[in-house]
Amino acid sequence: MAAILEVSGLKKSYKNFELKNVSFSIAEDCITGFIGVNGAGKTTTIHALLNLICRDGGVIKFRGKDISADEKTFKDKIGVVFDSGCFYDELTIKDMTALLAPAYSEWDNHTYKQYLEMFSLKQEQIIGTLSKGMKMKYALALALSHNAELLIMDEPTSGLDPLMREQFINILKAYIEPGGRSVFYSTHNTTDLDKSADMLIMINAGTILFEEEKDFLLDKFRVVKGDVKYLSPDIKSLMLHFDISKYGFTGITDKAPKIREIYPDVVFERASIEDIMLAYVKESE
Repeated sequence: MAAILEVSGLKKSYKNFELKNVSFSIAEDCITGFIGVNGAGKTTTIHALLNLICRDGGVIKFRGKDISADEKTFKDKIGVVFDSGCFYDELTIKDMTALLAPAYSEWDNHTYKQYLEMFSLKQEQIIGTLSKGMKMKYALALALSHNAELLIMDEPTSGLDPLMREQFINILKAYIEPGGRSVFYSTHNTTDLDKSADMLIMINAGTILFEEEKDFLLDKFRVVKGDVKYLSPDIKSLMLHFDISKYGFTGITDKAPKIREIYPDVVFERASIEDIMLAYVKESE
């Protein structure tokens, strides 16, 4: 699959935080989840991609072209959803849209009104009176109404109820179905990614830890449980991370067959995305 966005050597330094040579790519026809705990660097990375902060180094290419050479075209071809909303609270939805729509060369008012109806949003509603979840729906309606080729979203399911989160996932799948499109969204809540993501990129402390297909990761890793008497140096070396309690040990491993050869009595369970993410975080502490 062709890459729609390529990030190479992205750097940004603050007093107490640093993005360290962040590199990854986003493929066409994929939903890519950008995961990590709070403070890992997800929002900083997205702000750097959108040139909302000045990066200290790195190259970002959209369809093979450096976005620095034509930032306007890049932003015309993407849809953006932020957790914070970034709207004028005193305006109505109609007035806010009137300010934003002319910025896009392919604004589709018919599609926009369809999304407003789907999300139960009214043109006369004042943005400041909307709940966090409703603001997120409005931002999503805007992002999906100008024929964007790439959606970039920061914690888009924050504040959404379970029913709307399921609807959100279905909308993303429908969005990429025509082909030539991609979704890149950050979250520290990995539940939705089990249902939606094709690729996963994990960042921790400003460093990319992995970039893998979701199904590959879930097939590769297992939760392993057993009595502490089995926790030999050989077993420890085969686990990414493990915890000990009075009931035994629980670990995460990508070497399940080797552990089974040594101790057939230990128990294996399928690992979740959250299990894998937290194991990487704990191991790096």
